[in-house]
Amino acid sequence: MKRVKPADARAADVKTTSDIPIRPVYEAADLPADLARRTPPPGTPPYTRGIHPAMYRSRLWTMRQYAGFGTAQATNERFRFLLTQGQTGLSVAFDLPTQMGYDSDSPRARGEVGKVGVAISCLADMEALLAELPLDRVTTSMTINATAPLLLALYVAVADARGVERDTLGGTVQNDVLKEYIARGTYIYPPEASLRLITDVFDFTTRETPQWNSISVSGYHMREAGSTAAQELAFTIADGLAYLEAARARGLDATRIAKRMSFFFNAHNHLFEEVAKFRAARKLWAELLGERFGVSDAEALKLRFHTQTAGSMLTAQQPLNNVVRVAYQGLAAVLGGTQSLHTNSYDEALGLPGRDAALLALRTQQVIAHEIGAAETADPLAGSYVVESLTADLERKARAMLDDVARQGGMLAAIASGWVQRQIHEAAYRWHREVESGERVVVGVNAFTDEDAEPGTPPFRHDPRIEKARAKMLATWRSQRAAAPCRRALARLEAAARGTENLMPPILDALVAHATLGEVCDTLRGVFGTYAPEHTL
Repeated sequence: MKRVKPADARAADVKTTSDIPIRPVYEAADLPADLARRTPPPGTPPYTRGIHPAMYRSRLWTMRQYAGFGTAQATNERFRFLLTQGQTGLSVAFDLPTQMGYDSDSPRARGEVGKVGVAISCLADMEALLAELPLDRVTTSMTINATAPLLLALYVAVADARGVERDTLGGTVQNDVLKEYIARGTYIYPPEASLRLITDVFDFTTRETPQWNSISVSGYHMREAGSTAAQELAFTIADGLAYLEAARARGLDATRIAKRMSFFFNAHNHLFEEVAKFRAARKLWAELLGERFGVSDAEALKLRFHTQTAGSMLTAQQPLNNVVRVAYQGLAAVLGGTQSLHTNSYDEALGLPGRDAALLALRTQQVIAHEIGAAETADPLAGSYVVESLTADLERKARAMLDDVARQGGMLAAIASGWVQRQIHEAAYRWHREVESGERVVVGVNAFTDEDAEPGTPPFRHDPRIEKARAKMLATWRSQRAAAPCRRALARLEAAARGTENLMPPILDALVAHATLGEVCDTLRGVFGTYAPEHTL
């Protein structure tokens, strides 16, 4: 890779990731002509300046550090430690077999059990994960998609067993499978079946767990795959609109569903573009809900979002530099008005975060919250020539991309044809080409390098014994359960899947009858089949 001097990289015209030119100086003439209309006070639609009048003066964002370590017991230990240190919400990372609907003892799970998150295969695992946690007082985010209905059902089953009322449960299930077809690949069923399950969750949570967010529409993974800020903004909102359209087609009330939708964005490196992106997202969402669905309820128009700092921007080279990157990315999220934040640990480019690194990531949020003044006034960069200009630029670019999506036949058609994926792949290629050429500086990678530095050591080492222990545990689980009720529950689930009823109740019944996650997913695979993309990129 070419090693560059910063001056070389700065000599050329400067543009953001979204190809927006950055002027050497911004002046009043660069402000949008209709600035006053675009930016009413915080707490006023279209919420460009924030969804609450006083923002963090009335309540800080939820500090929600993401964690998942091999076993449910180890993950529960990390959760309880972080809660004692001031974390205010839980966020669960699941291993790949759990995400793909396979039990830990499945041949398809071999080598992946507990490797990138916690392994959850049955009710006993969820009970261990949530041991001693106050489910009626802490909110829990679960980053799970294809198997989201199952993990939500397991969470509800644990609460039911403890006597915790369902209407007190708070949290979020990601439940966003469209972005899996776009950027991650942890899908199971064809899109039509996936949308059915997603809307089943909408319907169930509305009736049974009204404080639970039924979906977290995620742009984060598209940005991690290489999208620009404008693409992340446009495609995330396009997915959200597609989900609302599916809910409306199901006969659900769009206003009621919108109130429990949340979003998940990436906080990337360009401080001002990221702040502008979050502001533009709120404005676009509020306006598009009115334009396309006739939504006028002020609460339903609020775009509420969680933010995570950019994992793809963490470097294995000079990993302590990541402390600085994460601090500024977290600051961008706060200046942009996030409701919830995860700050990455500096060692995550090497492996799952160590205890001290995870604590420092949490302390980073606490410093932003309590020491530097960023939380003391709502939308502190409002009126900034550069931020207001970028907000308008990103909104224009995102609306143009939404028009492009419409010309492709809508988001489902655009995903099926591979059009969305190609846009992101082309953006990722441009980024890497700029880094390789030195046009874009990455400190410690293509500039300010240290050739004599020793490679870092992963802070978390996966224990291969976990897989054997879990296989033994699941064998015991199956041998000790009442087989006949479990078979009957799975048969009821199969019959329901062949019909049109909401699948959440029979999924919950099957898991309470001690069916495993893999058995439930295999039952649904038998009805829905699995998805294989037809396009080539």
